[in-house]
Amino acid sequence: MSKRTAKRRQGGFNAEHYEEEKVRALFPGTNWSPDDNEPMRDQRYIKNVKPRSEGQARLMTAIDDHNLVMAMGPAGTGKTYLAVSKAVEALESGQVGRIVLSRPAVEAGEHIGFLPGALEEKLAPYLRPLYDALADRLSPKRLKALMAEGLIEIAPIAYMRGRTLNNAYIVVDEAQNCTYGQLKMLLTRLGWNSTMVVTGDPAQTDLLPEMSGLKDICERLEEVEDIAVVRLEAKDIVRHPLVASMLDVL
Repeated sequence: MSKRTAKRRQGGFNAEHYEEEKVRALFPGTNWSPDDNEPMRDQRYIKNVKPRSEGQARLMTAIDDHNLVMAMGPAGTGKTYLAVSKAVEALESGQVGRIVLSRPAVEAGEHIGFLPGALEEKLAPYLRPLYDALADRLSPKRLKALMAEGLIEIAPIAYMRGRTLNNAYIVVDEAQNCTYGQLKMLLTRLGWNSTMVVTGDPAQTDLLPEMSGLKDICERLEEVEDIAVVRLEAKDIVRHPLVASMLDVL
C-alpha cells in the first residue's frame, strides 16, 4: 500500500495542498478548460466537410451526382481528401457496404528495394496519404475495426483484374502513375450501387510522360454521358500559399 493511499484512509491526506503543488494549468494565463466550447484546440473533428473553393464545390457536387468521377488538378487541391471524406460519409450512412482504396505502387523517382511483411504492410508506405485522410475522418479505434472487418479494403492495382466491385465506394489515387491499360481495367471494375472517384495530376507523373494514361482517359470520358470529369486549378490549392506560387514557376 502506498503512503498516499494510507494517508487517504487515515484521513490525513491534504487534497488541497496536493492539488496546489502538483497541478498546473494546461494553458497558463487563460481560463480555458476542455468543457468550454471555445476554439482554442489545435485540431477538432469536423463532421461535415465543406468546400474551400469553387473547384472543390464542383468536385463535391459531381461526386454526389455521378457514379464515376475523374478529378484532375495540381497538388494541394484536396482531391484525395474530398474523395476519402465522401467515401467515409457513404459508408457511415449505409449507402455502400465497403470502401476500396487503390493506388499504384510507384516510387517518386527512387527505388528503396523490397519491403518486408504481408501485402498490407508492403503497400502501407504507398497508401500513407489515404490512411492520413481516413484517420482525419475516423477515430483510430474505428478505423482499425473497419479494416479488420474488411469494410475498408486495400486493393493493389496488380490484383484488380477480373473483380466486380458491387455496393462499394472505390477511390483510385495518384492515377497519373497508371498506364492507359491499367486505368481501363480499373474503370471497368465498377459494379452495381458503386461509386468510383479517380484522382491524379497529369503534370506530376512518375512514369515516362508517354506511359501515363490519365490525360488520354479523361479526354475520352468527357464525351460520355453520366461521367463527370472535374479539372481543378491553381486557385483551388488549399495548402500553404507558397505551393501555388511554386507551381506557377516550376
